Parts: sequence; structure tokens; C-alpha cells
Amino acid sequence: TMTLAAEVYEPTTGRLMTVRTTEPGIQFYAGNFLDGTITGKDGVVYKHRYGFCLETQHYPDSPNKPDFPSTILRPGRVHRTTTVYAFSAR
Repeated sequence: TMTLAAEVYEPTTGRLMTVRTTEPGIQFYAGNFLDGTITGKDGVVYKHRYGFCLETQHYPDSPNKPDFPSTILRPGRVHRTTTVYAFSAR
């Protein structure tokens, strides 16, 4: 079952991003290591915290934490996951 994992709203433009996933966790990367050495679309230089990532996944260290959902995939079994990033405006 897909659940809402994150919602990001930018009030100046009204942009809204929602993340729905079948994964139990989400990793947030804040762009702390962007240092101006990467150039993007239209020559925009990506500086410290100019972007972020939301990466759906199982919890870190799951194999060693019995209370976490299992990440063990046995031979012959299939693992499927779905993540939907949806964009809209308010």
C-alpha cells in the first residue's frame, strides 16, 4: 500500500511536491556538500544547500534491527517497490 511519505511546499510560487511510496522509510539529503563546482540547467551553479533529495528506502541498518521491517530477499523471491513524485500548485 502506498502511503504519503513527504510533502514539500514552496509558498512563493505555490509549488507542491508529494512523495508516496510502498517503502517504509525516506532519506533526506540537504545538499550540504554542494560547493559550487556543479553547473546545472541554464548555467545555474549549485551552491551549498541549493537543492535537496528525498530518497525512499528501507531503514538504514535494517538487517541488524529486529524491530525494523526486514530487508532480506530470499532466493526465488521478488521485491517490488513503487514511489510516485507528484507535482502541483496551490
